[in-house]
Amino acid sequence: MVALAYDGLCTFEFGCVVELFALERPELGVEWYDFAVCSAERGPLRAAGGIEVKVPNSLALLDEADTIVIPGWRNADELPPPALLRRIRAAYERGARLCTICSGVFVLAAAGVLEGRSVTTHWRYAERLSKRYPGVTVEPNSLYIDSGQVLTSAGSAAGLDMLLHLVRRDYGASIANQVAQRLVIPPHREGGQAQYLPRPMPQDDRNRLSKLIDWVRAHPSQVHTLRTLARRASMSPRTLQRQFQETVGFGPYEWLIRERVALAKDMLQAGRHSLPRVAEAVGFKSQETFRRHFRRVAGTSPAMYRRQFASN
Repeated sequence: MVALAYDGLCTFEFGCVVELFALERPELGVEWYDFAVCSAERGPLRAAGGIEVKVPNSLALLDEADTIVIPGWRNADELPPPALLRRIRAAYERGARLCTICSGVFVLAAAGVLEGRSVTTHWRYAERLSKRYPGVTVEPNSLYIDSGQVLTSAGSAAGLDMLLHLVRRDYGASIANQVAQRLVIPPHREGGQAQYLPRPMPQDDRNRLSKLIDWVRAHPSQVHTLRTLARRASMSPRTLQRQFQETVGFGPYEWLIRERVALAKDMLQAGRHSLPRVAEAVGFKSQETFRRHFRRVAGTSPAMYRRQFASN
């Protein structure tokens, strides 16, 4: 795995990448990422906060990377160096995985590797990205989007969500949860969750919604309806519907489906339960319903997902 450094480096985004992938993690009992940093330019690099970064590796390192992370870009309106764009295109063509945080998506767009793809970025860059690259579908409300070979995320903390999702994809839920615990962050946030609230939510409503979400996650197999959820949250169904939509980007029903699919993924990765048992445990009342929703959310069948990601 290689992270890109550049003059004007975004230190928070770069720090997130280093924290996730550069630290040794012997407690996990797995072979962790082989991490390195390459420089887009020669010489010491200035970075946000008045510091300088010295990087020993050139862009040639990108030719060997299986995963490349671009932690922001110094100016969304500045075209990246041609040499960098050539290396990015070559990496994409040979199948390397490309990940961006915040404005880093402009580097991939300039390299011409996003045509026909859905991506996201910080909400304040979304319109600019969409206008400049009309062949790219920009989803401004998503925290991150995983389209397989290309993963893009919104600003700052959303990059942590995407990077942790990458760990989850590579090593499974158990390892990702341990990394999240060490970072003291939530182990999983759905990529489609809203980037920000269009208006502040009253603290009382925020607390009630948070408690409801925690309770549902602890009782996924129970039958949940909008009315029963609203009653538990001490809200009207209409208020609950609005609060869910504004907070997580989905209504209660869609959020519940996605939570159940996420839990099913964890169980399938563990590889200890049959498909009927997984469906029942996460709250799907029939195999047909389970398969339909799983394929819609995860993009593959439960059986195929288990074959691909089961740990044993």
